[in-house]
Amino acid sequence: MPQGRWAGFALLIANPAAGGRSPELIDAVAAHCAERVSVLDVVRTGYPGHASEIAAKAMDERVDLVISFGGDGTTREVASGLARAAQARPGLAVPPLLHLPGGTGNSFYREVWSDQPWQRTVDAALLADRPSLRRVDLAHIVDADDFALLGAGSGLIAEALVTAARIAGESHGRDRYQQSVALTLRDFAPYPGRVSVDGRTVHEGTVILANVGGGRYRGGQFKVLPHSVLDDGLLDVCVIGGELSLRDLPGLTRDGSHVHRPEVVYARGRSIVLERTDGNPLTFEYDGELQTGSAQRHTVEVMPGVLPVLAPPAARPGGE
Repeated sequence: MPQGRWAGFALLIANPAAGGRSPELIDAVAAHCAERVSVLDVVRTGYPGHASEIAAKAMDERVDLVISFGGDGTTREVASGLARAAQARPGLAVPPLLHLPGGTGNSFYREVWSDQPWQRTVDAALLADRPSLRRVDLAHIVDADDFALLGAGSGLIAEALVTAARIAGESHGRDRYQQSVALTLRDFAPYPGRVSVDGRTVHEGTVILANVGGGRYRGGQFKVLPHSVLDDGLLDVCVIGGELSLRDLPGLTRDGSHVHRPEVVYARGRSIVLERTDGNPLTFEYDGELQTGSAQRHTVEVMPGVLPVLAPPAARPGGE
C-alpha cells in the first residue's frame, strides 16, 4: 500500500440492479478504488437482502473498509448488516462505510458528499492520511426489526413509491422519482392519522406526509427534513397536514420552506409513532423500501452513533 494511505483490506458491495447502471460502471468504480487500497474484494448483490448478508460477514473478516455502490436501499442494507452484526457481537469494531452513488435518489450520498463526482469522493476518502469519520445515527423500524439510514414515512412519499413500481423502466434516477410524485399527486387524498413523539401527540388529523429520519433529503432533492442532522442522536419528524395545497407541496419541499407553514408540524425526539386512525393499513416506507402488510401503526426509534461513515474532513452538521 502506498505510504500515507490508510485503507488496507476493503470490500466493495455493488448492486448491479440499482438505478439502471451498467456493469461497466461497476467495473470502473472497482478499478478506481482498487488503486487506492491494498486489497479490494468486489461482491455483486444478487437478491434483496444480499447486501446485508455480505456486510455482516465482513465484520468477521475484519475488513478495514466497506464500500457501497448502489442506491439508498443498497446502502440501507449494508448499514443494517453492519449494525445487526455489531449487536450480535458486542465489542467487535464496525468498519467505516463509504457510500458511492449508484441509485435513483442517492439522498444519503448527497447528505454526506453533496453532488460531487464519485471519483473525487473516493480520492478524498481513501488518499487521506487517516479516515475522516462521522458517527451516524440509524433509525430502528421496531415493527419490522430493521434499520433505516435516512428515515421512514407515510403518505405522499410512500404512495409515490407505489407509483414508481408501476412505471418501472419508463425513466430512471431523479427524473423517475419526480414523475412518480407528479402522477401520485393527481389522485392523492390525505389520510386520517396521528403522530406521537416520545409519547406526546404532536399531530392528530389529516396527513399528506409524515416523514421521520436523520437525513434532510428524500428522493435526492426534496428537503423534507431541512433541520435534520445525521449524527445528533435524535430523529426529526415533519408532519404536513391535509390543509396544505397539494400543488404547493413539491415546490415548498425543494428548499425546506414548508416548515414555516401553519399546516406543518416539525419536532424532534428519540421515539416516533405514525398511525392511521380509520382502520385501514398505513402505507409506510423506509429508505425507499415499502413495508407491506396490514399494520395501521409503525414505531421508529433512534440508535445514536452506531455507524462510522467516511465524510469530508470539514463536514459540519446540517452543512451541504
